[in-house]
Amino acid sequence: MSKAIEGDKRAPAANPGRALLWLAVLCVLLAVWFGWNGVRQWRDDQRLEALQRSRDNVVAVVQSAHARQAAQLSQRAALPEVAAALAGGDTAAVTRAIEHGWAGVEAVEVLPVDLEAAYAEPGKFGYSKLALLEAAQQDQAVAARVVRDGAKARFGLAKATPQGLIYVRLPLNLLSAGFDAAPLPDGTYLALRQGSYNVGERGPTSLAEGAEVLAHAIGKTGLRVAAAAPDKEPGPAGLGAINCIIVAVLALILGVLALVAARGGMRVPRLTKRSQDAATHDEPTLGQALERDPLPVAPRAPSTGSANSASASERKPVEVDPGIFRAYDIRGIVGTNLDASVAEAIGQAIGSVMQAQDLSDIVVGRDGRLSGPELADGLIRGLRRAGRNVIDIGMVPTPVAYFAAYHLHVGSSVAVTGSHNPPDYNGFKIVVGGETLSGDAITELYERIRDARLHEGVVPGSVQQRDVAADYVQRIADDVQLDRPLKVVVDAGNGVAGDFAPRLLESIGAEVIPLYCDVDGTFPNHHPDPSEPHNLEDLIQTVKRFDADLGLAFDGDGDRLGVVTAQGEIIFPDRLLMLFAADVLERNPGAMIIYDVKCTGKLQGWVLRHGGTPMMWKTGHSLIKAKMRETSAELAGEMSGHFFFQERWFGFDDGMYAAARLLEILALRAETPTQVLNALPDGIATPEIKVPVEAETPHAVVQRFVETARFEGARLSTIDGLRADWEDGWGLVRASNTTPVLVLRFEADNEAALERIKTQFRAHLSLVAPELTPTF
Repeated sequence: MSKAIEGDKRAPAANPGRALLWLAVLCVLLAVWFGWNGVRQWRDDQRLEALQRSRDNVVAVVQSAHARQAAQLSQRAALPEVAAALAGGDTAAVTRAIEHGWAGVEAVEVLPVDLEAAYAEPGKFGYSKLALLEAAQQDQAVAARVVRDGAKARFGLAKATPQGLIYVRLPLNLLSAGFDAAPLPDGTYLALRQGSYNVGERGPTSLAEGAEVLAHAIGKTGLRVAAAAPDKEPGPAGLGAINCIIVAVLALILGVLALVAARGGMRVPRLTKRSQDAATHDEPTLGQALERDPLPVAPRAPSTGSANSASASERKPVEVDPGIFRAYDIRGIVGTNLDASVAEAIGQAIGSVMQAQDLSDIVVGRDGRLSGPELADGLIRGLRRAGRNVIDIGMVPTPVAYFAAYHLHVGSSVAVTGSHNPPDYNGFKIVVGGETLSGDAITELYERIRDARLHEGVVPGSVQQRDVAADYVQRIADDVQLDRPLKVVVDAGNGVAGDFAPRLLESIGAEVIPLYCDVDGTFPNHHPDPSEPHNLEDLIQTVKRFDADLGLAFDGDGDRLGVVTAQGEIIFPDRLLMLFAADVLERNPGAMIIYDVKCTGKLQGWVLRHGGTPMMWKTGHSLIKAKMRETSAELAGEMSGHFFFQERWFGFDDGMYAAARLLEILALRAETPTQVLNALPDGIATPEIKVPVEAETPHAVVQRFVETARFEGARLSTIDGLRADWEDGWGLVRASNTTPVLVLRFEADNEAALERIKTQFRAHLSLVAPELTPTF
């Protein structure tokens, strides 16, 4: 009896059938989950492919409609009866001949070549209609574009003849019918755009902002088709559609095998009564065995550099110099106040800001400096420690890092770059959620590190490598092509733009002669800063030697542009901005054009005369971009050579894209590039003058200057330092936010006025900072 009772107290025998049944259920659930994710991703891929087919079909159909209507006007304007009527001044006969048999024509006008009445009241006449007629005057072909004629948008055509300009107004649907009829997959967005104006759009407008990533230009019409689909959610563990389906099939097979085994279709070894007794009475339990003979402890392997290789308590706090956190970005001297450990802390701080905004993915790129790989690795470790997923795009110009954030649909990026500073400098230009960090947002990164308010992910974020160089070049080449080839010399100053700018400009139709385009982080030939005239001396000589049309120079990370003419004249960026503004305003009348306080005083009048809205703002790429977002400006520029195109681009500063747009404009003109550039308004101006400040901060000097300055007869602006504008010129003093110097610039109508203004600034600077040595 006691043995029976003892047997009843034993643990129940293991039931392998039940365990296998649970395994089968788990495998089936996994198969369903992975299968559903695979099908979902496959459907997303199919939807995106269908959208791209629809977009390409719209491009072809709209281009055909555009060409068909333009050909109608070209053929009718060449008719003998039209020529005779024009010669005789019979506008009614011209109208009848043009309208005859042309379905849909709403109106035909014949206007004088001088357009005197139109210029007298451009607002009443219509800015866009006037721009169309001006385009027709400059080209023998028919000009055609969407215009606002009356209260509605219309499709306008214009043809220049010696006797006058013929203007034809057509209903918009003659151009957009193919767009309206194109099949559109559910949940996707399609837009027919001209500049920033949507001629038509379909689908959820919440996708409109990101639609430029998939935009395709419609030939040289000035139109483009933009497209967007909802962001594709990654599968489990980052697996794609095919891999998810493979995992689902394998899990299903394993589940079926487990189910068969559970039902007895496969033999599973079972414990005999004797073996059960032996296990119960003779063998120790697992816990007992471990107590008797603990498992040997393997020695700890050295760290492999994973994001969480050390716990927070094991890591020593990093001392970070607050002085490297500048107004626009982070900038320091490698080996002095910047190294991989500082980069790692900064990466974790950026990741913490992203975590607070529920952002998971970020692009990281670096320029060609020797310290770039080490700092980028540290930055990536910090980002991953914060649980962020990193897309490493390698050595690229800063604008390509910005582009990748749009192209890869992540919205955040960090460019590891020292920009135009000396070789021992490096730093970080940061975009989080589409906004460039500046001012207080940069300071917050330091405060997070100082106060140890750094997020640490439960698991480290992932890292993957991507190459977006070809995508960047293709995206621009699809939109910008030169009407005639131009020969240009490209001086990259051994910066990272040397790997990209020649490729890009050749892809749009330019003949490129490279100068210092091999990437070398020591910058052995000259400093990569095109805002300094002496850095352009080799470019000027090379342009003359090869009889090139133009010389283009880029800074160390490719976001600044410098230009010299065939005769060796330096065209300052504020004058280039005039050319860009005139071009953009042709398609976007009334658009906001932003320029910084260092730009020429002639910009305001130029923009107003071309139908735009001028705004002067603070210097600094991140400050300018923030103001562009706030005002919806189409274009901005800085005297330092940063240009920001919102029209047809993404609104970030990109010296290489600006170069492509410049060549596009120059190739359309009958004059030589030198003639076009020399015709821009000009005064007598100094380049940027830099006065070193050692005893105190430049900002303190400027603050005293602003508080005590009294310039009689001048309009004073203090948005960034102090700028004094007189009727015959202006002067500026401000503190650099990147190096310990004062930045000054002067411009006037004549040498006497220029010297007068410089003298007043020099005298007042001597009063507030007698220890400084003025260099102007």
